[in-house]
Amino acid sequence: MQDDGLDIRRRRARFRSWHRGTKETDIILGRFADAHVGGFGVAEIAAYEALLEEEDPDIYAWVTGTAPVPERMQGPVMDMLLAFDVHS
Repeated sequence: MQDDGLDIRRRRARFRSWHRGTKETDIILGRFADAHVGGFGVAEIAAYEALLEEEDPDIYAWVTGTAPVPERMQGPVMDMLLAFDVHS
């Protein structure tokens, strides 16, 4: 039963990643989610859900390196996102 809850959270995160409202962020987060969210455990999905609460311009600035990632958002999931090649 616990896995069902985690699967629901994963599916919701993938949907939210593709439906942000800003096309560039949709593509970045959508492709990242397709590649990684399926393997996220509880801690990783919680960190990713927190990221999804942030504003698109902020996320885009962090990913493109035009703004530093705030300390509250730093961690393994953000490291994965920053290293992710959206073109692959």
